[in-house]
Amino acid sequence: MFPSFGYRHHRHQGGPVTSLRTARRTYRNPVHDGYFADPFALRLDDRYVAYGTGASVGGRLFEVLESDDLASWTSVGGALEPLDPALGGDYWAPEVAQAEGRFWMYYSVGHGDAGHHLRVAVADEAAGPFVDLGLDLTPDERFAIDPHPFRDVDGRWYLYFARDVLDGPRVGTQLAVAPLTGMTSLGDVTTVLEPSADWQIYERDRLMYGARHDWHTLEGPSVRLHEGRYYCFYSGGSWQTAGYAVAWASAPSPLGPWTEPADGAGRLLGAVPDHVRGPGHNSVVTTFGGTDMIVYHAWDETLSARQLCIDPIRWTPDGPTTPGPTWQDQPLPA
Repeated sequence: MFPSFGYRHHRHQGGPVTSLRTARRTYRNPVHDGYFADPFALRLDDRYVAYGTGASVGGRLFEVLESDDLASWTSVGGALEPLDPALGGDYWAPEVAQAEGRFWMYYSVGHGDAGHHLRVAVADEAAGPFVDLGLDLTPDERFAIDPHPFRDVDGRWYLYFARDVLDGPRVGTQLAVAPLTGMTSLGDVTTVLEPSADWQIYERDRLMYGARHDWHTLEGPSVRLHEGRYYCFYSGGSWQTAGYAVAWASAPSPLGPWTEPADGAGRLLGAVPDHVRGPGHNSVVTTFGGTDMIVYHAWDETLSARQLCIDPIRWTPDGPTTPGPTWQDQPLPA
């Protein structure tokens, strides 16, 4: 989720992305010096493209970065043509699917932290411009954010997202999924994960929907298939606090049932005092060398900007692990 405050925009100037593989063997987080929250990385045939939450660039929403090694990024402009202001002024968490010869961007728009719904835009090029198709994908949800398109091995598409739910033992924002038809229509919605622990509390005694709740938050789902099992990486807690973290659950199918590791063993990324602040809202991309990388944001030292970070995922018989969040030199991804 994205706070509505301004930030300094840093943009690299010059021509196309140039490989630095011959000149460097390491990277250090953050790997981009500008504000780039809720990062989603897409691998194309010859490069990576990343989309993030932030202010407009060149009159378009959602900055687009390009890289050939995940560690050196160049801004290539903004992605999305703005919508009617009546729909909202806050645009969050774009993710892009490549299908049917085009690029499909899923995102939310709303007013501050209220009224967000999911929408879809389409483009002929990865960097856009994306044009909204005029569709509210979640008209029946109170609040829906953080869409994540996922293509299964059988070719079927699913859209994972976060939504507000007011019943259950832990009230708040939970994860859900629905089949995606024609890239523009959602089927029946199924719950993926409900809040299950105190570390996922966003705020105690929070006033929401006319009542006070100990509000929990799960958000930013990202799904990966590994050796026949599906893994959902997600963020929990408050993005404004040190307790914000990335965790995972797994399932035998895209629709579940989803199981969390016992005793909090599924927490993957968390704050490191004096070094890493609020790591969260990740995506996962496989490098050209076959390494799965978790792509996420973390706060800068002044807590004024969320910045792009990467770290490798290591798969074990017990599930995914990572050396991250890292802040010192690391080997460049294969």
